[in-house]
Amino acid sequence: MANVTKRTVDYYTNLGLLKAERSPSNYRYYDYSSVERIQFIEDCKAKGMSLDKIKEKIIEKYAEEVDVLELRLKIKDLEKEMTEVLDHLEKNDEEKYKEFKSKLSQDSLSLVKTLLSFIN
Repeated sequence: MANVTKRTVDYYTNLGLLKAERSPSNYRYYDYSSVERIQFIEDCKAKGMSLDKIKEKIIEKYAEEVDVLELRLKIKDLEKEMTEVLDHLEKNDEEKYKEFKSKLSQDSLSLVKTLLSFIN
């Protein structure tokens, strides 16, 4: 799909320019964004850039996407924790609420306190 050899894909992966998912049988799988990244690498090479410079460009280009993904995962975790807390509050189960509260992350605990201040 990317018009490069398997050896090239392996080389880029070993250099850290590509990331691969592994199957249970240890095969590497690449998504469509990897094809786009290979095309980006090939375009940069055609312009005479070194692989080190290309790696810097990739880090710059994809850093924002990584930050957004990490933020979305964090929000999803917080939403899950908040749902559990609110369930305990609705049931007025003070003992379970205290137990659960002790397991919350600091971010979630701050969010719970803020929400409770609005509720009360």
